[in-house]
Amino acid sequence: MGDVAVGARSGHDGEEHRGRPAESAVPAADSAVTSGSDSGAPEDDRVTGEHTTAGGQGPGGTARTPKKPRSFWKELPILIGIALVLALLIKTFLVQAFSIPSDSMQNTLQQGDRVLVDKLTPWFGSEPERGEVVVFHDPDNWLAGEPTTDPNALQTFLSWIGLMPSAEEKDLIKRVVGVGGDTLECKGTGPLTVNGKALNEQSYVYAGNTPCSVDDQGGQFKVKVPEGYIWVMGDHRQNSRDSRYNQADKNHGMVPVKDVVGRAVVVAWPINRWSTLPVPDTFDQSGLNAQPAVAGLPAAPQGLALAGVVPVVWWRRRKQ
Repeated sequence: MGDVAVGARSGHDGEEHRGRPAESAVPAADSAVTSGSDSGAPEDDRVTGEHTTAGGQGPGGTARTPKKPRSFWKELPILIGIALVLALLIKTFLVQAFSIPSDSMQNTLQQGDRVLVDKLTPWFGSEPERGEVVVFHDPDNWLAGEPTTDPNALQTFLSWIGLMPSAEEKDLIKRVVGVGGDTLECKGTGPLTVNGKALNEQSYVYAGNTPCSVDDQGGQFKVKVPEGYIWVMGDHRQNSRDSRYNQADKNHGMVPVKDVVGRAVVVAWPINRWSTLPVPDTFDQSGLNAQPAVAGLPAAPQGLALAGVVPVVWWRRRKQ
């Protein structure tokens, strides 16, 4: 970066020309090439490979006609096409926006919030962890009876490119409280225990709610989460139809990891609600893990990232 090659001569230094004084020899004018923008040259200069003479004339003394810039209106469709392709790629592989349709995640998320969901890390084999807020496909008709919207053509198009949430996608958003191998239990009003460790959920459970619900429909439970599944609960515990109340489905209330779209990382809209969605500290307490993690898997994405960053850093230092 910033390398400049100047003063390169064509021809042979020191060569004497017959019939011409040596001091009158002039270096070739077209031999200086730069990799950046010289202060003495216009920014739109290009190296075209043609030799020009003074006065803007081309070979044989013909006048050189400057290129006419392309009209903005001709470039606009190209720019729109590129933007659409980028939007589709981002939606498919990187980040997608989702709308919060209910109050089941209050006060962490409010109805009408827009969240951005990280869809990249699952491509590297990363699985949901305790404490994360995740979006997942309906595992087994959890949304039965929920009202559906009928989007217009514009909303359908914006949903297709990822600028608006899709009304057709049957997705839910909850907090992961148990992963494969965990044993979870709710007795009375709580606290919720994971592998015998009590969670302090005061920072995210809806004010006035108890961590566990006293009812005979699923609020009192003791379950072991199989490998490849997660157990999810809403932060508004007394207003959330989550894993507790779907234990009669084919997965016994568990959500298959393969149905997880990604982790919600940011509340992006409205502006006054902008915030990140970190994992609460209670999930970092020692002794919470039921068994040691499989060596190498959690670090796989970080290892790939490091492998990609090192050559770039080396190349940049070489160019400086």
